[in-house]
Amino acid sequence: MCGFRWKIEQLHREGKQLTGMERCQCRNASIQRNHVGCAFLVWGRLKHFAVQTGKTVYKLKHGLLDDYLVQQLRNPSLKMALA
Repeated sequence: MCGFRWKIEQLHREGKQLTGMERCQCRNASIQRNHVGCAFLVWGRLKHFAVQTGKTVYKLKHGLLDDYLVQQLRNPSLKMALA
């Protein structure tokens, strides 16, 4: 029973930390439910990919933009210098 409860606790903790669920500013109850539902769908996909790749969900999420960031640092698409 404790193992099952721990999995639920892990779901809530990772869901809040990785999907931005706690930052929802919706006031309407149905929109809040939709936002939480979408957040858990995202968490489920992250968890699935984490298991497939052998990484943690945190490492996977924080690594999503690594390739893009490296490419932009090498060859920026927006030049920030004054002409």
